[in-house]
Amino acid sequence: MLALLIGLLATGVQPAGAASATPTATGAGSTTVFYYTKTRNWSSYYLHYAPDGGAWTDVPGVAMEAACTDWVKRTVDLGSAPGLQATFNNGSGTWDNNGGRNYDLGTGTLTVKDGVIAHSDPCGDGSGGDPSPSPTPTQGGHSATVFYSTTSVGWPTVNLHYAPDGGAWTTVPGVGMEAACSGWVQKTVDLGTATGLAVTFNNGNGVWDNNNGNNYALPTGLSTVQDRKVTKNAKDPCAEVVPDTRAPTVPSSVKATATEVSTVLTWEPSSDDTAVTGYQVTRTGGSRGTVVLNVSSTVYSDSGLEEKTTYSYTVRALDAAGNISAASAPATATTGSKPPAAKPGEMIGTDPRKDPIYFVLTARFYDGDTSNDRGGNQDVASGNAADHDPMFRGDFKGLVQKLDYVKALGFSAIWITPVVLNRSDYDYHGYHGYDFYRVDPRLESAGASYQDLINAAHAKGIKIYQDVVYNHSSRWGAKGLFVPTVYGVRDAQWSWYYDEKQPGFEYDGLTIDPTTGKSYYNGDLWSTEEPPGNTCLNWGRPTGQRSPEGYTLYNCQWPDPTSGMFPAKYYHQCWIGNWEGEDSRSCWLADDLADFDTENAEVQNYLIGAYDKYIDMGVDGFRVDTAVHIPRVTWNRRFLPAIQQRVTQDWGPEKGADFFVFGEVGAFVNDKWNRGSVNHSAQFYTWKERKEYSADDTQAALDQYDYEEQLGTGNQPTSSNAFLDGNAYHTPDHSKFSGMNIIDMRMHMNFGDAHNAFNNGKDSDDATNDATYNVVYVDSHDYGPNKSSVRYTGGEAAWAENMALMWTFRGIPTLYYGSEIQFQAGRTIDCGPSCPLAGTGRAYYGDHVEGSVTASDFGKVDSAGGPVATTLAQPLVKQVQRLNLIRRAIPALQMGQYSTEGVSGGGMAFKRRYTDAAAGVDSFALVAVTDGATFTGIPNGTYQDAVTGEVKTVTGGTLSIAASGKGNLRVYVLDLGGRNAAPGKIGTDGPYLK
Repeated sequence: MLALLIGLLATGVQPAGAASATPTATGAGSTTVFYYTKTRNWSSYYLHYAPDGGAWTDVPGVAMEAACTDWVKRTVDLGSAPGLQATFNNGSGTWDNNGGRNYDLGTGTLTVKDGVIAHSDPCGDGSGGDPSPSPTPTQGGHSATVFYSTTSVGWPTVNLHYAPDGGAWTTVPGVGMEAACSGWVQKTVDLGTATGLAVTFNNGNGVWDNNNGNNYALPTGLSTVQDRKVTKNAKDPCAEVVPDTRAPTVPSSVKATATEVSTVLTWEPSSDDTAVTGYQVTRTGGSRGTVVLNVSSTVYSDSGLEEKTTYSYTVRALDAAGNISAASAPATATTGSKPPAAKPGEMIGTDPRKDPIYFVLTARFYDGDTSNDRGGNQDVASGNAADHDPMFRGDFKGLVQKLDYVKALGFSAIWITPVVLNRSDYDYHGYHGYDFYRVDPRLESAGASYQDLINAAHAKGIKIYQDVVYNHSSRWGAKGLFVPTVYGVRDAQWSWYYDEKQPGFEYDGLTIDPTTGKSYYNGDLWSTEEPPGNTCLNWGRPTGQRSPEGYTLYNCQWPDPTSGMFPAKYYHQCWIGNWEGEDSRSCWLADDLADFDTENAEVQNYLIGAYDKYIDMGVDGFRVDTAVHIPRVTWNRRFLPAIQQRVTQDWGPEKGADFFVFGEVGAFVNDKWNRGSVNHSAQFYTWKERKEYSADDTQAALDQYDYEEQLGTGNQPTSSNAFLDGNAYHTPDHSKFSGMNIIDMRMHMNFGDAHNAFNNGKDSDDATNDATYNVVYVDSHDYGPNKSSVRYTGGEAAWAENMALMWTFRGIPTLYYGSEIQFQAGRTIDCGPSCPLAGTGRAYYGDHVEGSVTASDFGKVDSAGGPVATTLAQPLVKQVQRLNLIRRAIPALQMGQYSTEGVSGGGMAFKRRYTDAAAGVDSFALVAVTDGATFTGIPNGTYQDAVTGEVKTVTGGTLSIAASGKGNLRVYVLDLGGRNAAPGKIGTDGPYLK
C-alpha cells in the first residue's frame, strides 16, 4: 500500500498570502486526524489542510497535540465539506505531503502512518483521547484479551471488530489494536456478563480477515489468532519477548539517476534482527522544500519534478517496532527538460507474414516504472502482496526498455494485451474493458505513453499488434455507453465494501481514492436510493441469502444479465447454456464479462469509434479476443469493413491491405470442424457471406447461423490459396476473404506432439481462405495443447522441435513470453485471485531480463550484461534466434505456399515456394523437420541447406534428406542465382540446429 500512495501532484505548500481556514471545535462533518510520530521524531507536528472546496490554512498549519504513545492528533471542523486535503510538517520546512499528492482524507477518525491512511482510532478509546492500556472489567463482568499476528497480513494498522455473545457489533471498522511486540498487536475488551465474543479483523481500508466468512469465536481470557488458527487460554506471545529496540542497518549503495523530470532511486536492502518493513526517503532540492516519502521496496521512482534541478536523497530503514536507522549517505541527481508530447505514429505496413510475433502480458513483462504499480482489491487475498508482486507491475516504459531484448530474439512484431482502461477485481490482463476510449493509466508513464511505445517499437522495425475486445465489457459496463448502478448501503455490514461517494473523483485505476486510500474506488457505482429509470427487479430487497461473511444480500447488488440491470438494447440478457449453440453469440460468458449486444447500432458505433483511435495512433494490427462470440455476419457487415475503411483512410490502400487482423475462435477440440458446428470453427471466420440476409442485424445473425449450420460442414467453401500447384506458386484468390485471419486452434490443440500438430494443421487448410496467414503457437495466456490448464511442459527437445516446425511451416510463428527459457513450465496458467501470480503461467518475467542488451538487427545480440545475458545464453533462445535468421532470409518460409505432393518418409516434410514476378523474387525450399524425407518431381538444379551449408545437385528430380534428429531440421533452398541465390548456411550451430 505504501507504493500506491506515491504520486505526482503538487505539494500542499500554499503561496504567501493565501486565504486560511481556521480550525474550530468538533461538530458535524468533523475529522479527527492521528499522525504517527515514531518514525519522524520531529520536535513539532503541524497539520496543514484545506477542506474540500475551501482554502488552505496558513503555512505551517495548525499544531497537533499529543494523543497517546507515538501519536499526535488534531480534530478539525469541516462544516459541510465531505473531506479535506492534508499535509504534515515540522514547522521548519520539512514536509510529508504523500510524495507530492497530498493526503485526501474524509470525515470520521483517520490515521496516517508512514504514508498509509486508515479509518481507525490508534488510541483505542473511540474518541481520539488518551487510551487506557487495559479496560477494567465491570463488577462481576468478564474481559477478553485478543492477540493478533500481523506477520502474514502485513497490515500497518489493525482493527478489532467484535460483538460480545448476545450483544451488538462494534461500529465498523471496530476498535484499534495496539502494538504488543514484533509481529503482534493486542486489545483487551470488556464483555460485561458475556462469556465470549465473535471477532473479525481489518486494516481500516476495507481488507478483512473474517475467518473465511465464519468469524472467529473467542472466549474470555487471553486468546491468540495467528494465520486463522485460534489458541484459547493461550500464553502471552509477548511475555518473554525482549522489546525490539534495535534499528535496522543503514541502507547502502544509494544511487539516484535522473531521466528528464523523473529520478529513479535504488539502494541495497538493509537487515534487521526481526525484519525490515519499509524505508523512509527524504528529498531536498527544488522550490518545494524537504519532503519525506515512505517506500516499501528498494526502488523508488520520483516523477513530476522541476526541470534542471538538483535533488538530494537520503534513505532510512524501518522495522515493525518503529525503529528507524540512521540516514544513508546522500545521493544526488539533476533533472533535465520535460519530454515533448509524443508525435503521432504511422503503421509500418509490410506483409505480416514476414514478422514472427512475441506475445506479452504487458502488466507481467517488465516493470519500468514502479510508481504505477497497483495491486487492486485482491492484492492480499491472492497472495500477491506477500510476494511484493502487484498484479499491475509491468508497463509500457518497461516494454520500451526491453525492445532490444525482443529484437535480439529475432521477433519483429509484439502482440500486447488490451490497453483500454479496465475495471474489475482482477483486471491486469486487460480483458475487462471499462473505458474503451482511454488507455489504462496503470500502463503509462511520463515519456512512456502508449503512443511512445508504438513510436519506439516502430523506430526499431517492430510492429505492435493490439489485443482488442468487441464482445464484452467489464461487469461495470462501458463508460460512455452504459454503466450500471447497483444497490449498496453503507450500514454496519457493508460500509467496508462500498466506498463513500467523492464528488468529482473519477476512477482511473491509478489515482488513490481520497477517503479509503484505495485505487479501486467504487463510490460511483452504487446507490441506496433507486436510481431514475431503474429496470432491475425488486430493487434493494433482501434475497434471503447471505454473503460468505454472513452479511445480508440484496437484489440488484451485483451486476448480472437476468435482473434487468442492463438495458437490452446494449447488453444481452442471458447466460450461455451451450458453448457450441446460437446462445454463445447472444449470452454472457461469465459474471465479470458483460456481453455487448453487438447487433445494436449504438454499440457498434461505440466500439468502432474507440478502436479507430488506436488505428490513428499507428498500431499495425488487431488480435481479436472472443471473436467466435460475435456472429460472422456482424463482423463482415460492420466491424471488419470499419477497420479497413479507417486504416485505408489513415494510411492508404497499400498499407491498409497489410493491417493484420487475427481472431480468437475458441475451438478446443481436435477435429476439423468444432463438434460439427461450422459457426464455431476457426476457419469459418475467414470467409465473406455468400447470401443476403435481413437488413436487421439481429435477425441477420439468427438467419446466418441457421443457414450455415443447415448447410453443414460438407458445403463450406474451399481454397487452394495455401497450396502449391505442383511446384509452382500461384496468385492467391482473396476475393472471398472476410478480412479476418485466425489463430490456428487446430495446431495449438495438437502441439503436445509436433507430428500431430503438423498433420492436423494441414488437414484444415483447404477450409481456410489463406492458411499462410494463420497465427501459430504452442501455448498462451489461456491454454496449453489439448486445452491443458498449464504452460507447455513437454521438455526442451520437444520445444525445439515445435519451434522448428512453426518457423518453417505455413503460418506466422508466435511465442508466449518466457517460453524461450521454458518459463513457468508446468505451472497453472490462470487461477484467478485464488493463488499468487508468482506461481502461475502469468508470473512476472522482469527478473530474467534485468540488465542491458543491445541489438542492431533481428536475432543478433551486440552486447548484453546482467541476468538478461544469462537468459540470452539459454538453449531455446539460441534455437529461436537462429530460426528467425533462417526464416527472415528465405521468402518461401515467410509467405510461400506449400505442398506434400511427391514427399515421402512419413515425417514433417514439405516443399514451399513464393514468387513475386514484379519484385523479381522466386524462392523455393525443401524442408524436413526432425525426420528424413525424399522429394520427387522437384526442379533440377543446385540446392543448399540453410542449416548445414551442404550442397546437393538434383538431376533426376529427386532429393533425399537424412533424419536430422529431434528439434533439428534441413532447409534445402534452390539456387536460382542473382537475388534468388541460395543463402547458404545461416547462423551458427546450436544444441539442436546443427
